[in-house]
Amino acid sequence: MQFENLNYLYALWLIPGLIFFYAFAFKAKDQALGAFCSPKMLARLTPQVSRARQKVKAALIIFAILMLIIALAGPKWGFHWEDVQRRGVDVVIALDVSRSMLAEDVKPSRLERAKREIFDLLSAMEGDRVGLVAFAGTSFVQCPLTLDYNAAGMFLDYLDTDLIPVPGTNLGHAIRNAIKVFGEERTKSKALILITDGESHEADTLEAAQEAQKEGIRIFAIGIGQEGGAPIPVKDGLGGFRKDKSGDMIITRLDEATLQKIALLTGGSYVRSVTGNMDLDQIYFKGIKKTLEEKELKGTRIKRRHERFYLFALLAFVLLVWEALLPETKKVKKL
Repeated sequence: MQFENLNYLYALWLIPGLIFFYAFAFKAKDQALGAFCSPKMLARLTPQVSRARQKVKAALIIFAILMLIIALAGPKWGFHWEDVQRRGVDVVIALDVSRSMLAEDVKPSRLERAKREIFDLLSAMEGDRVGLVAFAGTSFVQCPLTLDYNAAGMFLDYLDTDLIPVPGTNLGHAIRNAIKVFGEERTKSKALILITDGESHEADTLEAAQEAQKEGIRIFAIGIGQEGGAPIPVKDGLGGFRKDKSGDMIITRLDEATLQKIALLTGGSYVRSVTGNMDLDQIYFKGIKKTLEEKELKGTRIKRRHERFYLFALLAFVLLVWEALLPETKKVKKL
């Protein structure tokens, strides 16, 4: 058995509380009546009162609440396979994880803001395959093309500036790696979202962009960072900023010119992010979805688990009706 929302199961603590409450209430009632008269006299004065039925009614209420809690948690068991056919485009997101992305001119930092925007984009995507490439001085495929956005989100969550030990920002390597992710299929449904501060230290960036253009890949570049630049925090918990060999503070600046050339060369677009709002939704819906041709993606089989909450809800209803119809008193035979 699986549950859709485990948070509701915390309410199960109500059950021992209710048991304790009813036990205390019955005991207090017995003590109060015992102070009034003896048990034999009480039985003669109130022959129709049934303590057993009162306890049964209390038990019915407790079990009904238990069933309602389980129903709210969304129990599921059993499943069937469902074939799903989708149409969409292939989107690879290349995210810069170099040390310069620690700069805080975009709050809370360039990298954290970019990751939050990508999470929002994943929640908005429907029917498109998504892949993830991380890059700094080199690059690697963090997540191949997939329709499982939850899995892509899990890979994204692990991205950090410590992930790639090679320093720098190699845009050319990232673009070439993204080309490999798309595969050799010739289609007009390939988009690369490149999120970086653009400080590439390699000279072959435009050559890589030309290779992407020949493969029919459109690059949508997002430059993140302030125009005046920002220092790079030292990630050691001690505070301070990174310095060069001369002892001068290193300032990381946004290289918009390169990113604009990359986007123009491939038929994509460039967006500058200076306030933290990278307009990923706008790039996705107005740029990628409107300008790229959708294709028939490979069908997948999804395991659909069967909802069973209604069984527990029905049982709770029956128990409550039973409790309401069960009288506390019993019939007394007249002599």
